[in-house]
Amino acid sequence: MLGSDRNLWVVKFQNNPQHIRVLANEMIATRLAAAIGLTVPECDVIEVTPWLIENTPDMYYETRHPQGARYAPGLHFGSRFMGGLMPGQAVDYLPDQQLDEVRNFDEFAGILALDKWAGNCDSRQAIFTRRHRERTYRANFIDHGFCFAAGDWDFPDAPLRGIYDRNRVYAKVTGWESFEPWLHCIEEMQPNILWTIAETVPPEWYGGNLSDLERLVEKMLMRRSRVRDLIVSFRDSDREPFPHWARSLTVSVPRQVSFG
Repeated sequence: MLGSDRNLWVVKFQNNPQHIRVLANEMIATRLAAAIGLTVPECDVIEVTPWLIENTPDMYYETRHPQGARYAPGLHFGSRFMGGLMPGQAVDYLPDQQLDEVRNFDEFAGILALDKWAGNCDSRQAIFTRRHRERTYRANFIDHGFCFAAGDWDFPDAPLRGIYDRNRVYAKVTGWESFEPWLHCIEEMQPNILWTIAETVPPEWYGGNLSDLERLVEKMLMRRSRVRDLIVSFRDSDREPFPHWARSLTVSVPRQVSFG
């Protein structure tokens, strides 16, 4: 959608077919990612008027009903459209050789740490953009709606949740140093940063129940110390995502029994 600021925005509406809380999830996770230095689109609250809805025939989403359902006016989540309109300036897939040349390739380790922290139940999404005359792409991390288990605002952790579908992006991980500085930023994040981000979410995006939002923030603060364990669970999974970072092995040593 073209905003009043003359920028293009990808808009997620309150009455989307997933859950209204995915708007809150998008806002919180996107701004947390930006706060720890990851590459994400700018996001904001977008107001869509009743007049625009009524005068735009395509403003609906598909349902089982043949005519679909109209989007509702009000405050919605907006993410800045990434890349240009020319072909090849924004893509969602790169061959392995080009993937290795992505300018911020190392950030895939950082977004993994964030997804584990936020309990992302979906696969990690990224688009790759480049400006006119540039040869290499930059990864932009998008679609955080299923963090906090979408509308449940819970954290059903599992080793293979919240990961990118190609191991190639983890090939350069050799140990904990590969997750810096993002992991340190998560573990040492001051509570006021998380609270300030949460306060930017419109109340209608979480049903107006402030206690629900407060519980989510408190859970996130408590989970800062669990991120390493969650990464280790992924590392030691059958997926074997980090070929240059060995699994932790436990060696059992039999006790010496003396028979006098």
